[in-house]
Amino acid sequence: MSPESAYPLLPDAPPPEPVLSNYMPRQHTLLFILAIAAPLFAAGCGKNRDAAAPAAPPPAVEVGVVTLGTTAVSQTRELPGRTEAHRVAQVRARVNGIVQKRHFTEGADVKEGELLYQIDPAPYQAVLDSAKASLARAESNLKTASLQAERFKGLVAVNAVSKQQYDDAVAAVGTYTADVAAARAAITSAEIDLGYTKVTSPIAGRIGLSEVTEGAYVQAAQATLMATVQQLDPIYVNLVQPSAEVSRLKRALEKGTLKSGAEKGGAPVHLILEDSTVYEHAGALQFSDVTVDRTTGSVTLRALFPNPRGDLFPGMFVRARFEEGVNPQALLAPQQGVSRNYRGQPTAWVVTADNKAESRIIETGRTHGDQWIVTGGLNPGDKVIVTNLQRIRTGTPVTAVPWTPKTGAAGATGEKSKN
Repeated sequence: MSPESAYPLLPDAPPPEPVLSNYMPRQHTLLFILAIAAPLFAAGCGKNRDAAAPAAPPPAVEVGVVTLGTTAVSQTRELPGRTEAHRVAQVRARVNGIVQKRHFTEGADVKEGELLYQIDPAPYQAVLDSAKASLARAESNLKTASLQAERFKGLVAVNAVSKQQYDDAVAAVGTYTADVAAARAAITSAEIDLGYTKVTSPIAGRIGLSEVTEGAYVQAAQATLMATVQQLDPIYVNLVQPSAEVSRLKRALEKGTLKSGAEKGGAPVHLILEDSTVYEHAGALQFSDVTVDRTTGSVTLRALFPNPRGDLFPGMFVRARFEEGVNPQALLAPQQGVSRNYRGQPTAWVVTADNKAESRIIETGRTHGDQWIVTGGLNPGDKVIVTNLQRIRTGTPVTAVPWTPKTGAAGATGEKSKN
């Protein structure tokens, strides 16, 4: 059956297109494969030729470097602290009585021995007068007894008086002598009590608020607090340092990596006030506490500062800066050339002997200006890269050019490079 008979045509329909065979002739198939494979083969040959050719080395990156060296560095320490009065005296009542008058202005400077309060002296004046009268009576009795004993001494020799009478006269002299001594002691005690009615300042300093007013009753038994005087010139500053740092400092001094500033006569202590200004007078460390605070794990240091104008008050929060010691062989690296990896470890890029970049994990101590004190990972003479860090990787060829920060750097050499 022909295709035409299998598919009858509708009226006015175009004749059907001839159906192609599902199998191309073998010759046509071969030509088709060759036509497609030829360009691919040519491209592959080109790639092989390119791969066989040696790759050109990447250009060297120009980097600024700092050549490390050692130098003597004074290691300073800054510690928090609070001011404390050099001397504190609490003025308390030493006798009972009514306060009659206050003789000072609160907050004023007072001198040692200056009158502060007057307690009613009348009762103590009466006691003193009574003691004086007792002394006069005792002295009179002693005089009479002494004369009688002296007369009996001659009479007993001729048996004009008995031996017993003479002995009684001598004993009376001893009794009245003791009475005189007791009366004199009573006078001294009364004079002391009378003196205590005049309350004076035990030290020179600045007096605070008055704790009592005129008319108040004060008692010696309760040691009534009347006022407080504080000596502010000089003034103490109590500093707090962690005990671990104290131990580290001692080990460094023992190893010789740190030399004590005491070899040069001691280092001054500078005070930074709450408004960040530096106090004009330098102080000196007095002592270090021998015990560690159990709650804070810290040791207290005490410094003494002159305070002639009274600029420092007790209780002020301050920071003290002083020299811990001198590191004679400190290795300094610029902070610009030190970064941290994903683990938080400090790293630095250095130039190797074959002029390639290499990253090293280093150990750093404290800072000195704009530099790190390096304690491990770098050596004197190493060239630390400080510029164009974003363009280098491990093994990148580099051209090292000496570089120096604008302010200069101790322990590093070089000149500024062109970036």
